[in-house]
Amino acid sequence: MKIDGSTALVTGANRGLGKRFAEQLVARGARVYGGARNPESIDVPGVIPVELNVTDPESVAAAAKAATGVSLVINNAGSFTGVSVTDGSLEDIRLEMETHYFGTLAVSRAFAPQLAQSGGGAILNVLSVLSWLTYPGFSAYSAAKSAQWSLTSALRNELAAQGTQVTALHVGYMNTDMVSSIDAPKSDPAAIAALSLDAFEAGAAEILADEGARQTQANLSGGVALLYPPAA
Repeated sequence: MKIDGSTALVTGANRGLGKRFAEQLVARGARVYGGARNPESIDVPGVIPVELNVTDPESVAAAAKAATGVSLVINNAGSFTGVSVTDGSLEDIRLEMETHYFGTLAVSRAFAPQLAQSGGGAILNVLSVLSWLTYPGFSAYSAAKSAQWSLTSALRNELAAQGTQVTALHVGYMNTDMVSSIDAPKSDPAAIAALSLDAFEAGAAEILADEGARQTQANLSGGVALLYPPAA
């Protein structure tokens, strides 16, 4: 997927990793639409703001009419409620699924015809190490990210016929507002955006953006005992 000369849509482009993706895409020669619930919050020079709430089908449909000629979609919009599947509110749990699974699905379906018209185009889905792991306080988020991972594989298989490249980005904690309260080592989102776009442009189907992602994927083959070692 060649970025220079492409037309991109980035969801959740007003902050965090989405903002860094938008900045990088502009610098690499793309025409960029930035989607956000409040388009006035998008302040990246050169980015065209588009009102977009990925949990609202009507908003997604309107964005697909407003943003034309799109050949690259980055599904970055996210939510983090910090609730457990056992005692968290169903409203919060549904929000995680509506954002990460149904939101990604809705945007991908809405823009797939434009991608086809561009010769196939590409989709990059921002996933997480927590697509593969879950912990107390993260379980609703992890369940939604796991569903989004499966969805990414389904989109890759089903959109292959129209020539669409579908890439999964797995990354751990980044220095963003979403996880500002978590005390743990965090990656620079600008660096993650840069290395992700390099790999994406090279045609990667899966991007393991940090050591946590690489180690967790390696541990998957070891089963539960390796993913969740017993406490010492």
